[in-house]
Amino acid sequence: MTVKILIKRRVAPEHVVQLSSLLKKLRGMALSQPGYVNGETMRRLDARNEFLVISTWHSQEAWEAWLNNDRRKEVQNEIEALLDERTEYAVYEE
Repeated sequence: MTVKILIKRRVAPEHVVQLSSLLKKLRGMALSQPGYVNGETMRRLDARNEFLVISTWHSQEAWEAWLNNDRRKEVQNEIEALLDERTEYAVYEE
């Protein structure tokens, strides 16, 4: 079962560039993760400090393996330090 993960982040305006860089880093890392299919990153038009990432995984188990990856957690900790609110995750099946 393929799953889509919606990840929402709100960052302080002065940290938008840093967040964008870290999101690109995560995407690059995910490319080599087993079960990763694809992903896209969007920036909200009416709230320029809000980002939405949609990633597709072959299974929920593949997503959870990535979610618990130590290298990913290190980058996520850097991201959390920039955010106004904690990262929101939602898992959907196709």
